[in-house]
Amino acid sequence: MPHRDDAQSSTTHPAPDALPAAALRRAPIQQRSADRLARILDACAALLDEVGYEGLSTRAVAQRADVPIGSVYRFFGNKRAMADALAHRNLDRYAQRITARMADVPAGDWRGAVDAAFDEYLAMKRTVPGFGLVDFGIPSVPEDMPDANSHVADRLAALLGGHLGRPVDATLRRTLLVGVEAVDAVLQLAFRTDESGRPDLIEEARALLHAYLARTLG
Repeated sequence: MPHRDDAQSSTTHPAPDALPAAALRRAPIQQRSADRLARILDACAALLDEVGYEGLSTRAVAQRADVPIGSVYRFFGNKRAMADALAHRNLDRYAQRITARMADVPAGDWRGAVDAAFDEYLAMKRTVPGFGLVDFGIPSVPEDMPDANSHVADRLAALLGGHLGRPVDATLRRTLLVGVEAVDAVLQLAFRTDESGRPDLIEEARALLHAYLARTLG
C-alpha cells in the first residue's frame, strides 16, 4: 500500500534533487513527498548553523520543518543519514552551479574552469545554510563519510573533462582527488578563525591548486 503522502496523486514527479538510494530509507515518489523531504533537509541545514552537528536531533528537525517525527524517520534512520543526504544534495547543487558558471568560460580554458569550481565552493561556504559544517561530508565525524572528497573529485573530473574535451581517465581522477584533498585542508585553515575565510589563505589555496593542476591540465 502506498504511504498516504504518496496516495494524494497518481502522477509521479521527480524529486527536486536526486539523492542516492543509500541515503534514504525510502525515496519520494510523488511531489508532496519530495517537497516534504526538501523541507526536512532545509530544516537540518538551518539547525546545523544554530546548534552544530552534535546538537542536531531528528526531533528538532521535525519541529523546525513542521512535519511529524514519523515523516523524518520515513526517510532517515538517524541524524547521520540525514546529514549524509544533505551532503549529497549539496554536491548535486554544487555541480549544477559550476555548470552554470562554466557556461561563461571559454572551452579549453582550464584555469577559468578551475576558478569557477573554486569560487562556487567559496560562495556556497559563505551563503548556503549548514554548508559550513556539512558541505560534502561531516568534518567533525569524517569516519562516517570517508569518501566525501572522492565523490567531489569524481564529479569535478566529469565536469572539467567535458568542458575541456579530454577523457575522464584515471590520471585526471587521481589528480583532482589530490587537488581536492590539498585545497580542502588549506580552506579548513582559512575558515577556522574567519567565518568569511582569510583572504590570504584562500589565495594560497587557489595558487596551490593552479600550480598542481598545471602538470596535468596545462
